[in-house]
Amino acid sequence: MPANPEHAIAQSRAFSLYLDRLLTARPEQLALLQARLLHPFDTAEMAGFAPWDTLDSPEDMSAALRRLRQAVMARLITRDHNRLASLDEVVSTISQLAEFAVQQSLASACRALPQYGQPTGEDSGEVQQLIVIGMGKLGGGELNVSSDIDLIFIYPEGGETSGPRKISNHEYFSQVGKRIISLINDVTLDGQVFRVDMRLRPYGDSGPLVMSFPALENYLLTQGREWERYAWIKAKALTGDVAGLADMVRPFVYRKYLDYNAYGAMRELHAQIRREVARRDMADNIKLGPGGIREVEFIAQVFQLIRGGRDKTLQLRSTRATLDRLAELRLLEPAAVAELQEAYAFLRNLEHRLQYLDDQQTQTLPASEENQIKIAHSMGYQNWPAFLDALNTERRKVTRHFEQVFILPTETAPDHPLSCLWNDIGEQDPSPQLTALGFDDVPGVTGQLRALAQSQRYQQIPLAGRKKFDALMPPLIEVSTHFPNPAATLSRIIGLMEAISRRASYLALLTEYPQTLQRLATLCSASAWVSTYLTRHPILLDELLDARVLYATPDWPTLAAQLEQQMQQSDGDIEAKMDTLRHFQHAQAFRLVAQDIAGMWTVEALSDQLSMLADTVLDATLRHAWRDIPSRHTDTPCFAIIGYGKLGGKELGYASDLDIIFLYDDEHPDATELYSRLARKMSTWLTSATSAGILYDIDLRLRPNGASGLLVSSLQAFRNYQEKQAWVWEHQALTRARYVAGDSTIGKGFETIRHDVLTLQRDQDTLRSEVLGMRQRMLESHPPHEHDVKHARGGIIDIEFIVQYLILAHARQLPAFTGNTGNIALLAVAAEAGLVSHALAEQGRSAYRYYRKLQHAARLNESSKVEVNDTLRQHYQQTQALWLQVFGADSLT
Repeated sequence: MPANPEHAIAQSRAFSLYLDRLLTARPEQLALLQARLLHPFDTAEMAGFAPWDTLDSPEDMSAALRRLRQAVMARLITRDHNRLASLDEVVSTISQLAEFAVQQSLASACRALPQYGQPTGEDSGEVQQLIVIGMGKLGGGELNVSSDIDLIFIYPEGGETSGPRKISNHEYFSQVGKRIISLINDVTLDGQVFRVDMRLRPYGDSGPLVMSFPALENYLLTQGREWERYAWIKAKALTGDVAGLADMVRPFVYRKYLDYNAYGAMRELHAQIRREVARRDMADNIKLGPGGIREVEFIAQVFQLIRGGRDKTLQLRSTRATLDRLAELRLLEPAAVAELQEAYAFLRNLEHRLQYLDDQQTQTLPASEENQIKIAHSMGYQNWPAFLDALNTERRKVTRHFEQVFILPTETAPDHPLSCLWNDIGEQDPSPQLTALGFDDVPGVTGQLRALAQSQRYQQIPLAGRKKFDALMPPLIEVSTHFPNPAATLSRIIGLMEAISRRASYLALLTEYPQTLQRLATLCSASAWVSTYLTRHPILLDELLDARVLYATPDWPTLAAQLEQQMQQSDGDIEAKMDTLRHFQHAQAFRLVAQDIAGMWTVEALSDQLSMLADTVLDATLRHAWRDIPSRHTDTPCFAIIGYGKLGGKELGYASDLDIIFLYDDEHPDATELYSRLARKMSTWLTSATSAGILYDIDLRLRPNGASGLLVSSLQAFRNYQEKQAWVWEHQALTRARYVAGDSTIGKGFETIRHDVLTLQRDQDTLRSEVLGMRQRMLESHPPHEHDVKHARGGIIDIEFIVQYLILAHARQLPAFTGNTGNIALLAVAAEAGLVSHALAEQGRSAYRYYRKLQHAARLNESSKVEVNDTLRQHYQQTQALWLQVFGADSLT
C-alpha cells in the first residue's frame, strides 16, 4: 500500500507517458484518481460515471465513453504499478469496461433510430434484439489494457420494423451495428474507447456486418473452419439472447466425441503464426513469439476442443480457469499447470506494462534503452539484463510444456523401417521380413495384411486419414512382435484398425500418442475379449494415454462423486445421462481389465472391484431415473435394489449380467405404480443400446413369482412370499443375495428378512431331496462336460449347491452361515462346525479358486471351454468326494 496517493501517481507517471499526458491535459482526471485510487473501478462506478440514459446525441455518448475509459486506464495503471491491483483485477476491469461500452453504445444506437420503430420477428412476432458477441480475450474476460475488441453482430429472426418507416430487420441492425462501431472505434479529440475488429464474423471482411441466427447456424454447419472453432471457444453474448447463442455455437465448438483432430488443426495454426513471426522478425513479441502468451492459450484450448464436448466443466472461456481445471482432471500435471500459470501471469503483466508506456497495442519488447529501463523497473528488476533472464526463463517453461503437449506426430516423423513392407504389401512378398520378425503364422499374417490393404473400407478412407492409417501400420506390425503370440496380436489389432479406419479422431489419437501403441498391443496380445471390447468401444483408446490413470487402484467414493458431477452436467437430457453412465462403466471396466492383465488383481479381488462398479452404476441410475419421473411424490425414493447371483455374491466377471430385484417400503397410495414405473425406467436405462452401447444385461426373474410377478415388491410382501410361498431353490438363491443400492433402511430390512428366512427350521431330508432335484433338472438342461467348469460334475455349481444346502440346513444353529461372505469362506465355516471334513473343505476351497481362475482366463479369450488336464480332473474328483460326504452315496448321478 503506497504511503500516499500523490507519490503513487508520480511513480506511475514516470513509467507511463500516456498517464503523464492524460493527467496533464485533464486535471479533473487527476482529482478523481487521487480520490479513488484505493478502490477498484467496478461496474457500479462505471454506471454512475455519467447519466447514460439521457445522453441522446452520439457526440455526448462518444465523449462520455472516452472520458470513462481515461478514468479507468488512469486508475488501472496506477494501481497496477503500485501492486494494488492483481492481474485478475486488471483484465476483468478492462473487459467490464468494454462490455459496458458495448451495451451503452447499443442502447444509444437504438435510441437514435426512432423513425423505424422496433424490429419484429417474422415468425415469433416478438421484438428482436441485437446480440453483440465478444470474441477472443473480451469473451474470456481477459482483455489487455490497450486491446482491440473482436465483435460479431447477430440477430434472431428476419422480419421488419414496426415504425412508420419500415425497413427489414437486417437493414435496421446493420445501421445499429455501424453506430456501435463508430461510438467505440472512432478517434475523436477525446481519443478512442477501443479499436473494433469485425474480421472474425462469418466470411470475414467480405461478409455482411450483421447476420441472422439461421444464417449463422448454416455457416457454422457448412463452412465453419477448424480455426473458427478455436475462436468461438471464448465467444460471449454481451447483449441479447445469451442462451440461444450458446445452444447454437456449442455443437460447433465442442464435439460429442473425443476430437483428437484438434491437435493437427492447432499445430498447423501455430505453425502459420511461427512462420509469420519469423518472416517479420518478431522473436521479441511476447504474445506470438516462442514461449509466448499464445502458446499458453493453445495448450489450454486444445484440451477444450478435444474433450469439452464430453466434459462440460471444460467449456470455460478463461485461460487461467481452464488450466486449473486441467490440473484438477489430471489432464496436465499440477506442477506443469503451476509453471504455466506463473509464466502466463508474468507475460500478461509484462504485456500490460508495455502498453502502459504509451497506450499502444503492442506486445513487442522496446528497443530504446530508456523504455527498457522503465519496463525492467516496473517489473521489479534492477536492470534490463536481469529482467531478460527472468523473461527467458518463463518463455522456456512455456515452450517446454507446449512441445510436450504438441509432440511431433508419427505422420511427420522419419519413415519407419517397416514402411515399405506395408506400402508394398500388394506387390511384394512380405514373407521373408515377417519370418525375420518372428511371426508364427506368416501366411495368415500376409493374407490379413493384404486383405486389409485391398478392402473397400481401407480404399474409402479420406486422404488425410489414409496418411495417418499408413503411418500407424508399420509400428503396429513391429510392436506385435514384442509378444509371444505376434500373429494373434496383430490380427486383433487389425480388427480394431478396420473398425476405426474412417474415424479420423481415433487415428489422430494413436498418431499423436505413439506411446499408446505398446499398451494397445499388450492388451490385445493378452486377451481377445479386450480387443473385441475396444473394437466395440474405440473411445476407450483414450484410456491408454496416461498409465497413471490406467493402472490407478479405483477409489470408488471419488469415482462415484465424479460420475454424479458428470450426470448433473446432463440434467434435462436423458440420452446424455444414459451415455454418461455407459462411458463411465466402460472406462472403469477397461481400466480393471488392464490392471488384471498387468497382474494387479486376483480373480476374487477383481470380482469385488467389478461388483463395486456395478453397485456404483446402479446407485446413480436409480437416483437419476427417479428424477425423470414427473409425478414422483418425494425427492428420495423409498426404494432399494437387491443383487442376486454373481452380483449378490460379488463374483462378477467382465460380461456378467445382473440378477436384481426391486423392493420398496412406502405407504403412498400410488407407491406401487410409481415404483413400477421407476423399475421399468431403470431397466430401459440399463439395457437400451445407445450410441455408446449398453450398460448391463439384467435378469429380473428372481423376483417373487418370477416373470409372472409384479416388477416391484413391498418389503412386507417380499417377507410374506419368502416365508409362505417361495420354493427351496428361491431360498438357495437368497443365500447369495445382498442389498446393492437405494434406500439403506430398506436394505437393512431386506437383510433382516434374509436372516429370518435362512434360519427357518427345515426338515433336512425334504431339503436334501429338493436341492438334489433342482441339481438334476439343471444337469438335464446343461449336460456336464469336463471342459465346462461351471456345469461339470464336481464343478462350480456343485460347490455352490453344497454351500447353499449347508446354509439352509444349519443356519438356524450356526448364525455364521447367514453372512454373505462367499463360498470359499463359508466352506471354512462348515469345516469348523464339523459338518464336513477339514481336508475336503480345503480341497473344495482350492478347487473353487482354480475353477474361477480357469473360467476367467477362458472368458478373457472369448472361450466357453477350459483346457482339461490332470489338475482339473483331480479337483473334480475331490469336489465329488465333498458332494458325497454332504449329500450321501446315492446323490451323485
